[in-house]
Amino acid sequence: MANIVRWNPIREMAVLQNAMDRLFDEAWGGMRPTIAGNTMPIDVHETADAYHVVANMPGLSADQLNINWHDNKLTISVEIEAPTVPDNAKVLLQERAFGKFARTLTLPLAVDADKVTAEYVNGVLTLTLPKTPEVQPRKITVQHK
Repeated sequence: MANIVRWNPIREMAVLQNAMDRLFDEAWGGMRPTIAGNTMPIDVHETADAYHVVANMPGLSADQLNINWHDNKLTISVEIEAPTVPDNAKVLLQERAFGKFARTLTLPLAVDADKVTAEYVNGVLTLTLPKTPEVQPRKITVQHK
């Protein structure tokens, strides 16, 4: 038995929009954000005694990086100056990002702020944030009597 459904243009537009959303998700979903995409991609790893944060920041000097620790929050920020173009030049393509970029992370356990280290090598920032001794796992030995 066939069902007759009244044509609804709003429903048809919603179906088309969902199909377009799926198309764009499939085409662009695998792209990862970069600093050029106005975000700052980072990796965070946790070991028993520390947190490790790694961020790719190519083309910057260590002086341009600002790293702050306050109230169990790590903030990494950078300001990239706008590129200079000679007055007689015509810009054909400009994809490199400039401006202010920042990421703030809240870490779940206490960090020993006095022992935090930062290293910037070949455009890769690596931070090591040691956990305080109170929150690190401890082995308890059982004594036999």
